[in-house]
Amino acid sequence: MSKRPYDDNLYRFDTPQESYWEATAEAPRFDAAPVASDEYCDVAIVGGGYTGLSAALHLARDYQLDVRVLEAGHIGWGASGRNGGFCCPGGTGLHSTHFAKYIGIDAFREYYNAQVEAVELVRDLVADEGLDVDAQGDCEFEVAHTPAAMRRLSKEHALLHGELGLDYELIDAAECRERFYDSTEQHGALIARPAFGLHALRYCRGLAEAATRKGARLHERSRVVEWAKRSDGTHRLVTKGGSVSAKRVLYATNGFMDESLNADFAARIVPVISAIVVTRPLTDAELAEQRWVTDSPAINSRRILNYFRLLPDKRFLFGGRGAARGTKSDEAKVYVGLQELIGKIWPAWSGVEVDYRWHGLVCMTRRLCPTVGQLNDDPSVYFGFGYHGNGVNNASWTGKQMADWIGNGRQPESVPAVITGLSERYPLPSLRQSYLRFGIFVSRQLDRFT
Repeated sequence: MSKRPYDDNLYRFDTPQESYWEATAEAPRFDAAPVASDEYCDVAIVGGGYTGLSAALHLARDYQLDVRVLEAGHIGWGASGRNGGFCCPGGTGLHSTHFAKYIGIDAFREYYNAQVEAVELVRDLVADEGLDVDAQGDCEFEVAHTPAAMRRLSKEHALLHGELGLDYELIDAAECRERFYDSTEQHGALIARPAFGLHALRYCRGLAEAATRKGARLHERSRVVEWAKRSDGTHRLVTKGGSVSAKRVLYATNGFMDESLNADFAARIVPVISAIVVTRPLTDAELAEQRWVTDSPAINSRRILNYFRLLPDKRFLFGGRGAARGTKSDEAKVYVGLQELIGKIWPAWSGVEVDYRWHGLVCMTRRLCPTVGQLNDDPSVYFGFGYHGNGVNNASWTGKQMADWIGNGRQPESVPAVITGLSERYPLPSLRQSYLRFGIFVSRQLDRFT
C-alpha cells in the first residue's frame, strides 16, 4: 500500500462515516457484492462516487456498454457521501475575477457555461431517474463578512452578471437580513443561480441504483491493489477477491486517489481535509433570533471559508477547514472550533448541541480547477478529478462527459479547454501538505467541501 498523505484514520475503507447523511438516508444501504473472481468488461471504473456512478449510468444507458465500478469502501464511502450537499457553480480555487484573469475572459465564459450545465444536469438526473434527494432552495449566496469583502463581491458581480450576463444578484446588508438571515458577519451577499441543496448520500445511492437498473455492475469492498496492462492492450485491475480486465479504464477517485497504481497520476493532486458538524434541530424561536428565513445553501467570504445550510428537519449544517493530520484527536479539536464559530457568527445559537460530525477530503489541482480527459501516452485510460469542493455537479457532469468521450471515441465539444488533460504535477510532491501550511498554491476555496 502506498503512503497516504494523512493519518490512516482517513482511509478506513471498511468503516462508514458517522455522518448526518448516513443516519438519515432512510432506504437500506446500497449493497453490491465485491469482486470474487477474474472477470471482463468493456469499461472498468475505479471509484464509486458521483463521477464513477454518473459515468456508469450514462455508459450503460446511452451506449449499452458492459461497465464495472470498483469501490474500495461502500457506495458513497468517500467525498460523495460526506460533502455538504451543495449543487452550485464553482469548482475553482480562485475568486471569479482572479480566475478570469488567470485563464482569459473567453475561456472563463466557456468554463462557467459548463458549470451552469453541470447544475442543470444534476437537476435533470434527479427528475429523469426519480431520485429522492430532499432538494432545497433556489440559489447559493455568498455573504460578505466584512465591508472589504463586500467590495470584492461587487467586482465579482460586475464580471459575472454585468459582463458575462450570468444569473448573479448583489444585495446589501439590509436586503440580506430580510431575505436570508442576520449575524455578526453580514455586510451583504452575492446570489448565484442555478443552485440548490440536496441530500448528498441519497443522491449518490440514487445514481448507483439508476446505473444498476441500466445494466452497469457495481462492486463494493473492491479496492484496486494492482493495475497492469497486458500485451494485448487490456487493463487488469486486481482486488483482494479477484480481478477485472477491461479495454478501457476510468480513474475517478478524486481526493482519495492512490497515486501508486499508475505513475501518470503521481503528484497531480493535493487532498485537503474539510470538516462538517450538524446541530440538533433548531427551534422556531432560535431561528427567529437570527432572522433565519432561507433553505438555500450559503458560504461566507472568509479566506478559509465556511459553508452552511438549514436542513429540512431544521438542523444546521456548518463546515470548514479540517484537521491538519487527520487523526482522531485532531478531529475532536476541529469540531469544537466549528461549534464555537457558529456561536461567534450567530450569537443566539452559542452552545447549541452538535449531533453529527465528520471529516472528508476536498481535491485540488495545481491548475486550480478540475482536470478531465485521457492519458496522452495511453488513450485507453480516462480520468476526472479535482473539483475544489464543488463535486456534486462537477463530478456528475464529468462522469457524463467521460461516458460520451468513451462512447463516441472523441472529446465532447462541451468540455472546456481549460480543464482538458492532466493538470501539471506539484513540484517536490513529498512537501505537498506543507504547501497548505505555508499558503503555497492555496486559495480561499480549498476548504469548501460541497
